[in-house]
Amino acid sequence: MVTTQPKRPRVTLSYAQSLDGCIAAAPGQRTLLSSSQAMQMTHALRAQHDAILVGVGTVIADNPRLNVRLVEGRSPQPIVLDSQLRLPTNAALIQTPVHPLVHPLWVFCTSAAPPHRQNALLTSGTQVFLVNDDHGRVNLSEMLQVCHAQGVRSLMVEGGASVIHAFLQARLVDRVVITLAPRWLSGLPALGTALPHLPQLINPSYQILGPDIVLSADLVWENE
Repeated sequence: MVTTQPKRPRVTLSYAQSLDGCIAAAPGQRTLLSSSQAMQMTHALRAQHDAILVGVGTVIADNPRLNVRLVEGRSPQPIVLDSQLRLPTNAALIQTPVHPLVHPLWVFCTSAAPPHRQNALLTSGTQVFLVNDDHGRVNLSEMLQVCHAQGVRSLMVEGGASVIHAFLQARLVDRVVITLAPRWLSGLPALGTALPHLPQLINPSYQILGPDIVLSADLVWENE
């Protein structure tokens, strides 16, 4: 009997790390690792995807805009994973009358989110999707199916650490683009704990962008 896999977008995981595998100097601390050349590459990568995703922790720490600024190209649909709707009301991703957005934000939460927070976000034009809980977090498989139903065929995941770990643990990554910065941090690792299954990297390619090395590769998981 052939089982049909649920439809989901193709997922690219992209982040910058130090020589010792860290993505920040400390949890919740904004740390710029990529050179200007590598940042330009990242913005070009954003323009190639339908949507871009981060966790609420990244929004709280970095207040990103998640748009395309350093190259010509269209900005992707911004998505935030926020199981309890902790998203700050003054975040750059929240639409206001003086700050209109090309793509109003999508937020995925669980039933743990307070209804008044949902109402506040809906008032701002944010689209809130309620999905099932997966050990206190947004169910990633369900979230991806919703994105696909909304027309998203390619998704770029930028972090932070818990999101990177969760996508790899769920085996929901198809491609990686990792920037290696020539410095040590001894801070927050991209993968805080060991994963039971890790993929193989195929078709790897390398770029030197300023002082950084960028690795791009497709992933193949066991039993696929």
